[in-house]
Amino acid sequence: MNEAQDLASEAESRVAPETGLQPAGVQPAGVQPAGVQPAGVQPAGFQPSDSPAIVARDLQMHFRGCDALRGVDLTVEPGTVFALLGENGAGKTTLIRIMTGFQKPSAGTCEIGGLDPVRQPLEIRRRIGYVSDSPALYDWMSVGEIGWFTASFYPEGFLEAYRESIARYGIPEDRKIRHLSKGQRAKVALSLALAHDPELLILDEPTSGLDPMVRREFLESMIGRAASGRTVFLSSHQISEVERVADTIAILHEGRIRTCEPLDQLKNSMTEVTINVEDPLVTTPVPPEPAEVLHESIDGRQRQMIVKHFDESMIAEMRNSTSVTSVRTRAMSLEEIFIAYTKRVPATPMGR
Repeated sequence: MNEAQDLASEAESRVAPETGLQPAGVQPAGVQPAGVQPAGVQPAGFQPSDSPAIVARDLQMHFRGCDALRGVDLTVEPGTVFALLGENGAGKTTLIRIMTGFQKPSAGTCEIGGLDPVRQPLEIRRRIGYVSDSPALYDWMSVGEIGWFTASFYPEGFLEAYRESIARYGIPEDRKIRHLSKGQRAKVALSLALAHDPELLILDEPTSGLDPMVRREFLESMIGRAASGRTVFLSSHQISEVERVADTIAILHEGRIRTCEPLDQLKNSMTEVTINVEDPLVTTPVPPEPAEVLHESIDGRQRQMIVKHFDESMIAEMRNSTSVTSVRTRAMSLEEIFIAYTKRVPATPMGR
């Protein structure tokens, strides 16, 4: 028995830690899934096209005492960096588990490159790259061994690309996975996920544990992948980083998509409006339709509103309202927009 067979045999008797997910890019050892092309053969599908990379329709996920997803609809266009933002518990990881075939939804449908995660989960996992925030890697393998082992499930060129990536990160191939720091484990997982150059890369908090320089280089590489026609689905809490690289933003809150639109369009549609009044007891004017107040706060004689679809032409009308002394507006950052959607407090209609 050669070394690769030894590794495969040992892998059969071990279970990946944490959630039971296979390591990034790794299929169960010793098993060749039905319908999956053998190593060295490029699988069909996931060729650059105009078809959506991801489509979700009315996705619902109900657990006992918890509705993780409550009718999620989204479409991810190919050749883009799509960022999913949400607080802890918003449903981001549940959505990704459905997309990768690890979780069957309670209702609704999902397609990844035209494939159904419920009926074709192994094919999807083979064709995409996926990295979680806590990658499940075989800690008894060395860095080189896990690359060699994983390469047996992919076309030729995987191992060479993996080794080049590991060398760039400066991680010795003979070091055991169990002896790696969190940041080094993240780099190994990223290298495994990218070595077969997938058309779709799904990342769940991918920069967790990376130092600032590596994080910046990695995020910039995502822009390059999108420019080459590949798609990146990015779930992250690092809003400032997402703002630098994302083409489209979706905000998930309490299991629902609150907004999903191109980043520039989203930022241009949001305005912070500050109104000063002479009499704090006088009700504050509300911008007319189509403006929508997402959040409002009052501090003495000052009223502050987060408004979607605010138009500068509305300022004059608001200034003419009773007791109003000034109206100021300013553009908002993505972080401020995210907070407005997740801490949303609908405004009560007010008279003038």
